[in-house]
Amino acid sequence: MNIYKHEFKMHIRSVVTWSASLALMIFIFMSLFTSLAIDAELMNEMLAQFPEELLIAFGMTNLDWTSVLGYYSFIFLFCQLILAIQAGNYGFGLVSVEERELTADFLLAKPVKRSSILTSKFLAALTGLTVTNAVVWVSSILAVNLYRGERTYEAKPLFLLLLSIIIFQLVFFSVGLLISLLVKRVRSVTPYAMALAFGTYVLSAFGSMLGDAKLEKLTPFQHFEPNYIIANAAYNTPLVLISVALIVVSVTGSYLLYQKRNIPTPV
Repeated sequence: MNIYKHEFKMHIRSVVTWSASLALMIFIFMSLFTSLAIDAELMNEMLAQFPEELLIAFGMTNLDWTSVLGYYSFIFLFCQLILAIQAGNYGFGLVSVEERELTADFLLAKPVKRSSILTSKFLAALTGLTVTNAVVWVSSILAVNLYRGERTYEAKPLFLLLLSIIIFQLVFFSVGLLISLLVKRVRSVTPYAMALAFGTYVLSAFGSMLGDAKLEKLTPFQHFEPNYIIANAAYNTPLVLISVALIVVSVTGSYLLYQKRNIPTPV
């Protein structure tokens, strides 16, 4: 439990920064909805001039600018990108930060099993991600209701969209952790987290533009595609199961690798 408390304290400043940034972005973007919805036809005409590939890449195809949930689904795509970077950051840094600072040997010298250490660190990072998740939930619901005006919306699609954050975060977190244990040393977590997040986002964009179902199976951005969830008020279950399987494999592999990992010590 002491390890958990220590790890969570290390995440507090980061959690506050990520959460505040997401909340600010949601409110700023949603504040533009009223003016955009009034000129929806003009907006649609303008977007019609853009290449279809560009619209697909940014999730702007079949977007109903007069619908508060249609507009929010566009914002949510950017939320996903930020959440992916944060989760990847925590995953890559979970073990590597102590190896990089050569303090891992001090922790492992304690009479605590490696599995217990990893579990405590894992839970501390998940607590931080859950706090950010909660902030996104509260900010989204408040912003949607504050700026929707007289327009109504169905609660179920919004609920499903927000609920998808849990699995979405876990995918990037667990994959980041697994990769950090597969490489010899992670000198800086940010480039790895950015590469993972933007790489899967670009893969999603190319998959949509090319209509390649194989590429769609490889990226969580397609597994939890906002427009699909809003339009169907449901998940694409086969793709969601791929994300769940990826989490299970990554977490299991991480525990196995951490048990056998050689920890660098100060010279």
